[in-house]
Formats: sequence, structure tokens, C-alpha cells
Amino acid sequence: MREIEKTFSDLAARGEGGLIVYITAGFPELEDTLIIADMLIQGGADIVELGIPFSDPIADGPTIQSAAAKALQAGTTPRKVLEIAEKIRQRNKTPLVILTYYNPIYRMGIKNFFETAKASGISGVIVPDLPIEEAGEYRKIAVKNEVDTIFLAAPSTPLERLKRIVENTSGFLYLVSIYGVTGAREKVQEQTIKLIEKTLTITRGKIPLAVGFGISTPEHVRTVIQRGADAAIVGSQIVKIIEDKHNHNDEEEMLRALREYTNQLKKATKKKSP
Repeated sequence: MREIEKTFSDLAARGEGGLIVYITAGFPELEDTLIIADMLIQGGADIVELGIPFSDPIADGPTIQSAAAKALQAGTTPRKVLEIAEKIRQRNKTPLVILTYYNPIYRMGIKNFFETAKASGISGVIVPDLPIEEAGEYRKIAVKNEVDTIFLAAPSTPLERLKRIVENTSGFLYLVSIYGVTGAREKVQEQTIKLIEKTLTITRGKIPLAVGFGISTPEHVRTVIQRGADAAIVGSQIVKIIEDKHNHNDEEEMLRALREYTNQLKKATKKKSP
């Protein structure tokens, strides 16, 4: 059993949904990524996504785009992110997932990327701009290195295509809950609830369902978990906390705020008793 699969199995046994958190690696500085990850894990994160900054992040909203630009300016590279991932895994057992675009993987070489990712302790990789039709070689190399290929589904994904995505994804299915890009929203929309219910008819019993985009409060997390999702994904609000506290030169408060925020989110993943 791979690490992500075991994580969801353990969560189910405890009657909990999963909390997946995202950070832009290298923001505000590369050395900060290690201690930020520590705080999120201490707060209760079940899986941590490390975003490799890219110059054209088409799926990301302004908060993450800004963080990625600053991380690139600070000299963050895919190889450096994988090096910091290895340090995180030396200190924590929590699964790490890389979120990146296809170009950085292609430039590094697919085989080289996955061999390095495996050596660094990466459990899965998410590539928003890689369609399943073009992922054959990619998936073969990922499977060989025992790294999960995590695909995304969107509100516009037709039912037949959704079935194909579910057949090809591993670890979990990343459900984009809204139209548009990443970013905090005020509430979970009714269309998101309907989307979760529709998607569960395909994923239930096959692959865990994780819901992201627009999830930023404990109430958001509680809603998607109670509606049947196996995990909630939170990113933009975490990056915003990092940015706000960094701008005020208060690292101690930033770390405290991240741990507290994550802890509040994690408490909201407890499922109702049958």
C-alpha cells in the first residue's frame, strides 16, 4: 500500500476526512519552506502539497501567482524544491505531493524528475496542464518509481471523461470545485455541493475524492467533508497568511498563525457519526 492510500485508509478508520494543504515552495525564501511545512504538519495537515513555482501558472489565482513570481526571483528551481522536500521527509512522515506544470518536468527530463522525486520521498505529483491523453509515458515512469499520478477533474468535465480520469488517477482525484482559478471564496457554492455528489457516483469505492479551489475556512472544510468528499484542499489562504506576516517581518507570528489556522481546519474534518 502506497503512502497516500494508507493515509486515506487510516483517516477512514478514525472517522475523519483528510486535510491537504498547499504552499508555494521557495516563498518567501527557500529556507522558510522547511519550517513552514513543519508548522502545517504540527497543525494537523494530512498531506502537504509543495508547489514548484512556474512563470505561467494558468490554474492559479493572484495570491499564488504572486508567491510563485517571488519564489522564482529568489532562485527557486525544481531541483531545489525536491532537495527541500527530502529534508521535510527526514523530519516528518506526512506524505508530500508536488504540484507543478508539465514544462518544468519536461525540461528536467521525466525519468530524471521521477527518480529524483522518489529519492526525495515524494508520494504523488499533480500536473494541471497534463491531459490523460498525453500522459502515457509519464504515467509509466511514475508507476515504475512508485509515485502517484494525481489527475484533476473540473465542473465542465463530461461524465464519460470523468470515468476515464478516475480510471487513470492514483492516490486521489483532485476535484476543482468551481470555474476559474485558485483563491479564497466566501462560501461553498451550491453548484460545488452538486458537483461533489455527482463525482462521488463515479469515485466511491475506487479512489478518494479531494476537493480544492475556493476552500479557505473551517466551515468550507466541514461542508465538503460532510457532503462526502474524502479530503479538502486549502492553498491560497495559507499563502496569504505567509505573505501578510512576512510583509510585517514577523516570522514567529507567521508560524504561530499557520499552526493555529491549520489546526482549526483539521478539527473540521471530523465526520458525523452514522
